[in-house]
Amino acid sequence: MHFARVLRQAGVPAGPGAVFDALEAVQLGVIRSRADFYWALHCIFVKRHEHKVLFDQAFHVFWRKPKMLEQMMQMLFQQIRVEVAPEKKQAGLRRLAEAMFRADDAQSQRERPQEELELESDLTFSRDEVLRRRDFEQMTGEEERRAKAAIARMRIKPLEVKTRRFAPARRGSVIDMRRTLKAALRNRGELVELVRRKRQTREPPLVVLLDISGSMSSYSRMLLHFLHALSNDRSRVSVFVFGTRLTNITREIAQRDIDEAMEKVAAAVEDWSGGTRIGQCLHEFNYKWGRRVLGQGAHVLLMSDGLDRDDAGELTREMQRLRLAARHIVWLNPLLRYDGFEPRASGIRAIMPFVDEFRPVHNLDSLEKLAAALSGAGDVQHDPRYWLPRSTPA
Repeated sequence: MHFARVLRQAGVPAGPGAVFDALEAVQLGVIRSRADFYWALHCIFVKRHEHKVLFDQAFHVFWRKPKMLEQMMQMLFQQIRVEVAPEKKQAGLRRLAEAMFRADDAQSQRERPQEELELESDLTFSRDEVLRRRDFEQMTGEEERRAKAAIARMRIKPLEVKTRRFAPARRGSVIDMRRTLKAALRNRGELVELVRRKRQTREPPLVVLLDISGSMSSYSRMLLHFLHALSNDRSRVSVFVFGTRLTNITREIAQRDIDEAMEKVAAAVEDWSGGTRIGQCLHEFNYKWGRRVLGQGAHVLLMSDGLDRDDAGELTREMQRLRLAARHIVWLNPLLRYDGFEPRASGIRAIMPFVDEFRPVHNLDSLEKLAAALSGAGDVQHDPRYWLPRSTPA
């Protein structure tokens, strides 16, 4: 039962039914070796391919020796430095270690006598509500962990847009004359029911351009977790990151396991927390990737603070070209969290006329509103025309 609890806290769904099945399998008397025991539990607890890595690590560490937690603590606090060949860390090991330590701490806390504590709850906010409004830049390590878990639980409904094609429908708004005539010929001219059709719907492609420069470092880490959840919930999502160069991380971030995805993204990107060259990176995107990913009415998410180091004229030309290829452009700017924000920077003034929505992205609340907007629940509160008069010189 303790092993199932560790698996559950590490992200493997191990419910009471699986625990009863595992106990029954062990008591059948057919397990002769450690390999039999491993495969018996593997067949019961592992239901998806991405859970196999976590189960392997948990099994080989948990069932090794009785005092497993003390040995893991000694391994973490290394005292002797030995030059060895670098070994690749497996995805999910950190999450598994945290789950084991939390399980051990919870057991020790249950053994201690609990002290009663009374607090006044008037005019206070719940911990979840405070976390939803906390700025990513001001979060502690524990709050970041809880925020990443909340982002992983987000579910984004697909956005369906109408196309020019039609599909058969029992109660469609348009009469399908061809199918109706064919049905009449089959019935030799007798009266037949009119065959109807309606517009087909499909999910438009989504292209994300994420700024990973130094000014966006506090937000890019949390946004990458949001994009991982977005890539797993929606199809046809393309993700690009840019600082001083443009990098396509669509395949890396599409991994099912979040730790493995972040590891692959970190290995693929070489310009973390550097400068910002938005105009040059957009130029590379438009001429190298635009015709590949911006077809069929694609929507674009631009996540950047707009602080560009290059000439604003090039940025204006590339944003105009992007505007012609994309159907809908949403600009997510963490600077919009300030009440006194004014678009005075030249990069911001160059981007503003070519976007359809201008939204803040600095906490969990803004990400939840963005998820609702991606599902089609848009509003007029984020119209960039509200800011355009301010950005236009007198």
